[in-house]
Amino acid sequence: MGKKYLMQGNQAVAEGAIAAGVKVCAGYPITPSSETIEVLAKRMPSNGGRFIQMEDELASIGVIIGASAAGKKAITATSGPGFSLMQELLGYAAMVELPIVIYNAQRVGPSTGGATKPQQGDIMQSKWGSHGDSPRIVIYPSTVQECFDMTIDAFNLAEKYMNPVVLMGDEILAHLRESVEVPDKNDIKIVNRRADVKPQDEFLPYDIDETGIPVLPPLGEGYRYNISGMIHAENGIPNLTPDVIEACIKRVNAKLDSYYDDIVRVEQIKNENAKIAVLAYGAVTRPAKGAVKKAKEHGIDVELFRPITIWPFPEREIREVAERVDKIIVVEMNLGQVSFMVRSYIEGKAEVVQMNKVCSRPITVDEIFSVIKENV
Repeated sequence: MGKKYLMQGNQAVAEGAIAAGVKVCAGYPITPSSETIEVLAKRMPSNGGRFIQMEDELASIGVIIGASAAGKKAITATSGPGFSLMQELLGYAAMVELPIVIYNAQRVGPSTGGATKPQQGDIMQSKWGSHGDSPRIVIYPSTVQECFDMTIDAFNLAEKYMNPVVLMGDEILAHLRESVEVPDKNDIKIVNRRADVKPQDEFLPYDIDETGIPVLPPLGEGYRYNISGMIHAENGIPNLTPDVIEACIKRVNAKLDSYYDDIVRVEQIKNENAKIAVLAYGAVTRPAKGAVKKAKEHGIDVELFRPITIWPFPEREIREVAERVDKIIVVEMNLGQVSFMVRSYIEGKAEVVQMNKVCSRPITVDEIFSVIKENV
């Protein structure tokens, strides 16, 4: 039997991490995510874990990658400037296929920007911030309850697919307080990484079976092997022959494509009579739902499309929406990062209408409804 608590978004992320079995958190305080590491610093010792205060964000992600290599579930929390510093090692984690979770509570950018103000400016960076083609899973809650639930989901996805996962947030969601139902621990689905490893004399860290996912036993517990951010073959040793380069890059990216149906999540409020769809994500989903409801009250048929998984982007689902409606209004707190992706995926099947707001004030129901009316 679960219990209900009043929680802040940042607190819900911390509690979700504990429920998922996190054992290491390394972090450096940064607004608006600091409460997450504050809660974890207090709560982890009594839950068999350890919090480590680091000198900066680059060191923080390095620690959690090391912890993951040792077989521990690990998380760090940050915001835009710190997330920027983490990009090189985020690419490294993707390349060596070690599961970590990074919580990014976005704030106004670029640069130092506005520490206490909301924005959604890190969408493209969450995928393309480091050089090269590297696989990322990025999920974005819109309620405090989802902050709890999706943190557990983030750990499960990371461990299942041996890949870094970014849990996106924003200042609105980070500091919002709502009722959260915490299930009994026996009712929480927990995924741990595979342990069906071959004997040491037969083991190669990247000798991949039919799943496409490596089995990496914890370093320090008997197995010795090489992990390298350089292009590598099955033995993990750097190998820059053309065939190995192509095979390595394609494999680490293809594993997420192969499991698209399991990874990608969306929320939809469908309306078979609608010729307009509103696309929103994160905290902006909340006024978007209110605007869709208000449109219905005024006799306007509108549907809602919310990408919960930002990367891999739900391209199949948005194409299906574009086949049915004439216009897709993309509402976001940046200058058009997701609208750019929508245009590229729907290939002109529907008109994309941008609604962008970057002044740091939340988007309102009436503002979205006004754009809906203009496009009827």
